[in-house]
Amino acid sequence: MIRILRVVNRFNLGGPTFNAAYLTKYLYPDFETMLIGGIHEDKEESSEFILNSLGIHATVLPEIRRSINGISDIQAYFKIKKIIKDFKPHIVHTHASKAGMLGRKAAFDMNVPIVIHTFHGHVFHSYFNAFKTKAFIHIERQLAQKTDRIIAISPSQKEELSKIYCIANENKIEVIPVGIDLTRFIENQEEKRYIFRKENQIDDDEIAIGIVGRLVPIKNHQLFIKAIARAKQQSSKKIRAFIVGDGETRYVLEALAHQYNLSISPNGHTTHKPDIRFTSWIKQVDYVYAGLDIVALTSLNEGTPVSLIEAQAAGKPVVSTNVGGIKDIVIENKTALLSNPTDEETFISNMILLINNAEIRKKMSNAGKDFMLSNYHYLNLVQNTKKLYNKLLQEKQIITKTRIFV
Repeated sequence: MIRILRVVNRFNLGGPTFNAAYLTKYLYPDFETMLIGGIHEDKEESSEFILNSLGIHATVLPEIRRSINGISDIQAYFKIKKIIKDFKPHIVHTHASKAGMLGRKAAFDMNVPIVIHTFHGHVFHSYFNAFKTKAFIHIERQLAQKTDRIIAISPSQKEELSKIYCIANENKIEVIPVGIDLTRFIENQEEKRYIFRKENQIDDDEIAIGIVGRLVPIKNHQLFIKAIARAKQQSSKKIRAFIVGDGETRYVLEALAHQYNLSISPNGHTTHKPDIRFTSWIKQVDYVYAGLDIVALTSLNEGTPVSLIEAQAAGKPVVSTNVGGIKDIVIENKTALLSNPTDEETFISNMILLINNAEIRKKMSNAGKDFMLSNYHYLNLVQNTKKLYNKLLQEKQIITKTRIFV
């Protein structure tokens, strides 16, 4: 059997974990996969429940951390080399930046036949200062030279990687969109909506608007709070907002909400009806989407945000900044209203338009469901990845005990 060593940054709640988990589960029995990755950070939600639900055992390497740390990075590198020596993978497939750097370096040094890397996003703008950004681009270019294939998760990302940042020639980059199990975002929506809205005391005539993701600077939640404040001033509709997630900017955002005279729920409590509820992480996010009327995203940089795929599958209209691969996972003006990340006024106007116009929300709801089911089911991800593996295995004539794997 062909052996895959799959390396992810860390087991936190997010697209890379879902991607790696589905591939680990559903590429079997053609491929035997060993999944390894770092531990989630304190203010991140663990993705252990995703792995458990799929019956996947993963090896956690606590030395793989989000931040750069010379000692822990070197320790992680040697541990990955030891795993490669013992497991003897035919393919090492890394996911996201830190795993890509450590995993690919170890794979090259251990002469693994095939090395693949998936960019789930990138850190080439809006994350670091110019010096660090330039250094990361240089490192990625060097790694790409020896990498057999690079996977971009959207056509826009492929264009960025090949033409804007010149990481690799476009012939080396394959586009394989992310895949999600969308079933729970479609089934029992009325029941889930009733439960979420009752728990949060949302009246039938209230418009519930939510944003889902880590509370970190790159996600730019400040814009969401500004938009809610303006919407409450300019719309006659009753509005409730939900910030689902947690992270380092939590207290900054709570203070900003107070500056805009918005009431908030402390520590996620629901003892009153605040303008904005900070819910922290919610594992049953399908209940959240069912209960919301509009889903927002305000990021300065993105790969392919799972939150917008899930939201559209649940039939929710989207208001978002137009960054990264977002334009590839929505249909502009049909499932989502988009704006430049520096154009706050257009984002706010788009949100108010959706709040005020139920007919537009209904049309976007129907279009979003159809679009997601046709393009982002996890079985598409599995089949496209299997096809790429087979192609590379055939090119390199890798032989099992009984056959060439074709």
